[in-house]
Order: sequence, then structure tokens, then C-alpha cells
Amino acid sequence: MKTYQVVGIGNAVVDVITQADDSFLDHMGIEKGIMQLIERERAEVLYGAMGERKQAAGGSVANTIAGVGNLGLKTAFVGRVHDDALGRFYAKAMTDVGTAFVNPPVPGGELPTSRSMIFVSPDGERSMNTYLGISAELGPDDVDEEVARNAEIVFLEGYLFDKDKGKEAFTRMARACSAAGGKAGIAISDPFCVERHRADFLNLIENELDYVIGNEAEIRSLYETEDTEEALAKVAAICPLVACTRSGDGVTIVADGVRTDVGVQRIVPVDATGAGDGFAAGFLYGLAQGLDMQTCGRMGCAVAGEVIRHVGPRAETDLMQVFEAAGLAG
Repeated sequence: MKTYQVVGIGNAVVDVITQADDSFLDHMGIEKGIMQLIERERAEVLYGAMGERKQAAGGSVANTIAGVGNLGLKTAFVGRVHDDALGRFYAKAMTDVGTAFVNPPVPGGELPTSRSMIFVSPDGERSMNTYLGISAELGPDDVDEEVARNAEIVFLEGYLFDKDKGKEAFTRMARACSAAGGKAGIAISDPFCVERHRADFLNLIENELDYVIGNEAEIRSLYETEDTEEALAKVAAICPLVACTRSGDGVTIVADGVRTDVGVQRIVPVDATGAGDGFAAGFLYGLAQGLDMQTCGRMGCAVAGEVIRHVGPRAETDLMQVFEAAGLAG
């Protein structure tokens, strides 16, 4: 029996969320609907311009791990925070939801804890402005191979690819997990991230990973095509398990060459922040339980549907009750 069922590694980012209309975004020079990396000075300007703020421990993979923990599995998260107020808040917030935060806050004169200013439009689109701070310094020395070996599933965050030391941390984590019989996979994270590191992404997927999760734009970006089906076929040829989310059109899963399409009820999101992270939580829960791909996909869609019904990147209810309502429990 392994210590952890799912372990994530990624950016430890404090999410700061507020509502904002399109005119505010234009006035502040914020590009709608994407994640932009910003510098410390810009972060301070945007933070000061925010109205009513909601603060939470975030980061894409951290949101997923919190969702898996909500469902009762044993989880851990590998991330890097500074020993400042936000860093201590982050570590406590992860621990409070039952996830082991295995790296203590770093003392000393390093960069501050990362934060993302998220502006949610009336149509539910989120515009993320992220100052990476200390989390971008996460490297192989932050990876405890004993944690990786004691994980049934490891989940990597594509955003960390922006620095070589992040790629090295990924490789160390994935190899330690796989060598001990676990499964390692990745959240592609963002099509622009793929554009910056396409060759490295494809090399990692083909040679180190057991599964990949991404949306249509991210999957297409891997192969520089506008044809989702073409991109899906190509990535499925180099990776045993691929899950491609299609927003209101559900999800397509290809496992060992077998395709499964899962439909979804269309709803207007209150806030789309964290929808993909929520899908990954439900999907990985099913995978960890050894369930069939149809059920894994339905679980992912159920969690994503719950997340987008409120402001914020994480479910605010007992997700097992969500499964029960969808006929997925028991």
C-alpha cells in the first residue's frame, strides 16, 4: 500500500479573484480569457485596482489535488512558497483540505510567494495575470523521490516548463514514480505554454508519461494543427492515455487505442476558473479507483460542472454528493 494515491507537482499560487467587466479589462490592458505572466510591479498595480477580492490557495495542479482530496483520496502536493504571509497561508490552506504540503515554506531573501490576479467577466471568462515569484524557482532539489515512489499517480503541471529546473523536477518526479510502479502524467496547461516548449513537451509525453490531459486548443497546439482529430490521433500514438476536454461538448478519451466519448450537460458558467482542474480531479479519482474510461470521464465532467457553478477554482461542496446526484457513487 502506497502512502499517497495522487501527488501533484506545480506552481503554488495564491489566487486573488474579483469580478470585472470588459471595459475594466480594456482600461487596464488585460487580455481577456487567457493567462499572462506578469512582473512584480505589474502585479502590485493590478492587485491595487481589484475591488472585492476572494483569496484562495491555487495553482492548476494544486486545485486538482484539492479536488481529489475532497473525494477522500490520500494526496500530497510538491510546490515552493516563501516563508511570508501568503506562503504560510498557502501551506495551511493545503493542509486544511487534507493534502500533505511536503515542502515547508522557504525562509530567507528569495522571491515572494506567487500570486495570480484573476478577473472574472460577466460571461464567466477568466483573465489570469500571474506573478510567478518563488514558485518558478521550483527545481529537482525540491523533489523528494521518496514521495514520488510512494505515489500511485503523479500529476505534473505544464506551466512549470518555463524554466529548465522545472523540467528537471518533472523528469525526476516522473521517473521515480514510474520506477516504483506508479503512473505519471501531465496537464498541458495552456496552448501558449506548448508553443514555447513544444519539442520538450512531446519528448516528455512520449518517453516519460503514462497519460496526458488537455483541452482541444492545447492538444492541437502540440502538433500545430487546427484539426483536433488529427492531433488526438498523433498524441494517442505516443501516449497510452489521452483525455481531451471539449468545453460544452464533453470529453474524448483514448486509452490504448480505444476511444470513449463522454457527453456533458451544457450550462452557462458563473466562473470558468478551474474547470479543467476540476475535470482532472474527477478523472484522476476514477483512474486511481481503477474505473472504466466512461466513468472516469463522467466523473471529470461532474466535478468541472460543479466548479463552474460558483466563483473560484475549487468545488465548495462535498464532491461525493455530486457523484451521488449524477449516479456515479457506490
